[in-house]
Amino acid sequence: MSRLERLRFIDIRRTQGPVRRKVRSRGVPPALAAHEIFYSESVRETAALLGAALAPGHLVVDAAPPAVFAASLHGVRLRDVSLLHLDLSVTGTLDIPVLGNYYTVCLPTNGQVTYQHAGQKLEANTVCALVTSPGLPLTLHLGVDTPILIVRIEESALNALLARLLGRTLPSKIIFEPAFDLTSEAAMRWSSAVQLMHTEVYYPGSLIQRGEGIGAIEELLMSSLLHLQPSNFRHHFSDASIHSEGRVVRKALNFIETHLGDALTVADIARSVHLSKRSIQQVFHDELGVSPMAYVQRRRLERVRDELVDAMPSEGVTVAAVAHRWGFNHPGSFAVAYRRQWGESPSTTLRT
Repeated sequence: MSRLERLRFIDIRRTQGPVRRKVRSRGVPPALAAHEIFYSESVRETAALLGAALAPGHLVVDAAPPAVFAASLHGVRLRDVSLLHLDLSVTGTLDIPVLGNYYTVCLPTNGQVTYQHAGQKLEANTVCALVTSPGLPLTLHLGVDTPILIVRIEESALNALLARLLGRTLPSKIIFEPAFDLTSEAAMRWSSAVQLMHTEVYYPGSLIQRGEGIGAIEELLMSSLLHLQPSNFRHHFSDASIHSEGRVVRKALNFIETHLGDALTVADIARSVHLSKRSIQQVFHDELGVSPMAYVQRRRLERVRDELVDAMPSEGVTVAAVAHRWGFNHPGSFAVAYRRQWGESPSTTLRT
């Protein structure tokens, strides 16, 4: 089993039934071609499968028999970012009352999609994408010959990254403006980041194929979207809008990220931002709601889990080595903390 076979975004069964003539999926990116999540020629079955992969909803197609209906979804998931390709052979409307706990950037590779989302009714096409936000309704009307490339980002990961960028907990969820202009120079750079992810997934021996660089590529995609696309938090990225405590925490978090595997102490963190131990404790409590060392432990546990999830049994990775690399020197207390955080033992994560 390859690493991508282990990590890919396939958590629903392939369709079953008699052998049928398969309508060729159009424009599936090469990296996803071998990773089919489902193929179906039944509208009802397609609606159910899309509900399992994305969120429960309703699908109505415009074509009447004897028009041939077919739908396919291909996809690969890394950790918190997935690359998906959805294709319907006929025009149709997908109505999702409540989106799940993820953000998406929907990029039609041909044709056009009319959508209603976040109180707006607009059009997505090859030069203007759609950005969706969790918990909101979404209606998509897909035009003729409109395959869609979907970049899916898990809500928890984007929230955690933005909290680190701002140096404080988020007072509310991130809500993006739905229309994403792809013609600007900055958006073209974001598209290049998507292409980088595709290339890394496609080529054997790439960093992602070896289980390296996944976090860096995902963070590039997420941080680029946060900086580029207007949202209810975009004004916070201006240095002038971030109060002094927030800037101190951001600097301290950057120091922690750089030295996460070292024997960090509160005194080390305090010195990095020229504060006393008591002051840094208070700032972390006020801005993040945790102590500096509680934050350090949480980030270490996240790094350990990332490595264990990415590891392949044939590579000889051990829980003890990964834990030690991220600053856990007492196996017993590490195992207890890991189970408390993730609800399973680290060895279970490694084997799964």
